[in-house]
Amino acid sequence: MKTMTSLARAAAAAVLAAAGATAAFAQEPVKIGYAIARTGPWAAGAQVTQEPNYILWAEQVNAAGGLNVKGTKRKVELVALDDRSETETVVRSYEKLMGTDKVDLILPPWGTGANFAILPLVQKYGYPLLAPTATGRKLLELKNPYFFALLQQPDTMMNALAEYLTARSVKTVAFIYVDELFGLEQAGALERSLNARGIKIVEKKSYPLGVKDLQPVLNDIKAKNPDAFVALSYPPDTFLITGQSKAIGFNPKVFYTAVGTAFPVFRDKFGPTAEGVMGLGTWNPKSGPAAKAYFDAHVKRWNKEPDRWASAHAWAGLQILEQAVAKVGLDRKALRDYIAANEFDTIIGKIRFKNGENVSTPGVVSQWSGGEFEVVWPPDRATGPALFPKQPWK
Repeated sequence: MKTMTSLARAAAAAVLAAAGATAAFAQEPVKIGYAIARTGPWAAGAQVTQEPNYILWAEQVNAAGGLNVKGTKRKVELVALDDRSETETVVRSYEKLMGTDKVDLILPPWGTGANFAILPLVQKYGYPLLAPTATGRKLLELKNPYFFALLQQPDTMMNALAEYLTARSVKTVAFIYVDELFGLEQAGALERSLNARGIKIVEKKSYPLGVKDLQPVLNDIKAKNPDAFVALSYPPDTFLITGQSKAIGFNPKVFYTAVGTAFPVFRDKFGPTAEGVMGLGTWNPKSGPAAKAYFDAHVKRWNKEPDRWASAHAWAGLQILEQAVAKVGLDRKALRDYIAANEFDTIIGKIRFKNGENVSTPGVVSQWSGGEFEVVWPPDRATGPALFPKQPWK
């Protein structure tokens, strides 16, 4: 009898210990690491598009009781580092996060080049990477099974632009591009798309990252009088090109700049000058109820608007990660497999991946019009009519 009692007590103690361990585990935060530019030239994009979304998402998840890890709610703890806009620092930071700190999950850095630099580490340590600001076939050609590109690829976006130009009977185009992986890929895709449609390229020219003056180049292009001008630019260049084009009176029928055009600060800085400027985009608050809810939450938290291109892709990546963790937990291989094989509901619509590429979100052309970055092409995604030809600078 005493033996049975002792056994019963031991069993009860084991059950209580297991329950305590489970409870303790449930209280452990899910550590999610990332390195992002808070200083240096990349910070202009990173602090609009990515880090505010990471923080807002973590706050919302924790306010709801925590991240659903296969049925168990656990709080999220962000482990964040400043990569200082330096590729070497990006690599060292992710090596530390994955190899030394052994965080549960990672979020991506900003920009095509930074994401490209950490892909070997992502594969080495087996962390799924849902990248909202990395675009380029060179990344996908590496066939890294852990890499998922949320942005539309260069050929998708440049085909949409070329389709729009064809629909407007544009005959001649001049374009410039930043001499970095992003610019090189976009420029190649644009050239192929224009050639396929018989649109003449009257000028194409690269410029270095960090350029301070492009007025001589713009004056040369102005003299060629193209119907359309395209700058495959990063945020500082986008602002420089727009300001200098206005200063010299260069005002073609189509004026298109790339990264940064979708930032609300572009509209706020240039005011009426922004009217009619086109660029890379995907969405705006008119795109649907989910997009409007996200927009309102972002404005409430940060007292500023999200950008109209990659911000929504960043949020979509967080939604996908959250849905996958709810299904399969924190096993990174299982997460990778689940993300690769399934379709997800996001604020930019349903997303599924094929060989790491988002094959659901089409290429679009957007344009500042009446204070909003309207989607103007293709017609079935449009939130407003296109302004063509672009009116004189205001």
